[in-house]
Amino acid sequence: MHEYISHPAGALPPGSLVVKLYRSGNQIRGYVRKVADISQDDAIFPGEEMEPEAAFKLAETHRGHAPIFVDLVEDVVWDPSWGRLRH
Repeated sequence: MHEYISHPAGALPPGSLVVKLYRSGNQIRGYVRKVADISQDDAIFPGEEMEPEAAFKLAETHRGHAPIFVDLVEDVVWDPSWGRLRH
C-alpha cells in the first residue's frame, strides 16, 4: 500500500510532488504539481483533471525517493483505497 503525507501549511521544498484533489461536479478529480524553485513556476501535469487513482499513479512514476504530499480541498475526504495518508 502506498503512503502519502498530508500537505502541511506553508511552502514545500523544490522538487516536492503534490497531488491536489478537489470536487468537479459530483466527482473527485485531481492533478499533480511539482514544486519548483521560488524563481520559477511550479510544473502542473497533466493539464487536464483526472481521477484520483490516475493522479496517484502519475505521481508515483515521478517521485523517485521523494514523498508525495496530498492537498484535499473543497471538503474532499480521504479514501483509504488510495493508500495511507500520514498527518
